Amino acid sequence: MIREYDSDYGDALFRRALISVISAAVLGGCVTSRVEGVREATTGIEEGEGVVIMAKSYHLGNETEAKFIACVGDAVGRGSTGLRVVPNNEFVDALFPWFEPRTAPAETKGLPDLMQRPGVPEKIAEKGVRYVIWLDGDTDKVAGGGSMSCAAGPGGGGCFGFAWWQNDSKYQASVWDLSGLEDAGSVSADVSGTSFLPAIVVPIPLIARTQARACKGLADQLKLFIISDENT
Repeated sequence: MIREYDSDYGDALFRRALISVISAAVLGGCVTSRVEGVREATTGIEEGEGVVIMAKSYHLGNETEAKFIACVGDAVGRGSTGLRVVPNNEFVDALFPWFEPRTAPAETKGLPDLMQRPGVPEKIAEKGVRYVIWLDGDTDKVAGGGSMSCAAGPGGGGCFGFAWWQNDSKYQASVWDLSGLEDAGSVSADVSGTSFLPAIVVPIPLIARTQARACKGLADQLKLFIISDENT
């Protein structure tokens, strides 16, 4: 909204926005997170073995964001405990058409039939893939509020006010063991965060990066889950 600048109006908004800035600075972009694992079978990984991270379609027909899959892949492969991550497009192309969205097995009970397909075991061995990690989930804005006003006049202008919004990032990773043709278990991350946008002349965003926190938490737990069966 654009309005002619009024000093009394600006002073009142300034005081309100100042209180908001102080409160937001104390809160910081508040984030809460929970990462959990459920184990169905023992795991472990040998030299030369790796993982591939795939998007799992959910009931609405959407797919987990490509950038989130890339984030988890980078984090799983990073550090002294990092795993070898085979790019999903490379894996899908090598196994064409058996891991295309319309033909990929929906459950582990379809793996024995898949492994009987000509060339499939050989291609999987060639790529060194021991585990397929299916990612499902998304990040949604679940609440928000506040207001922002911008004023312009001969002496200048600026924005005054305060806005906030809450994002929830919920993701689950299902781990399939292609060696035992079984479901090894799952890891889930549930991260909720509130972001703030106070403004005294210039808006100052204080962002709760829920998706980044979910990516790191999920990746760290996946590495532990796969390397050892004594952590979940």
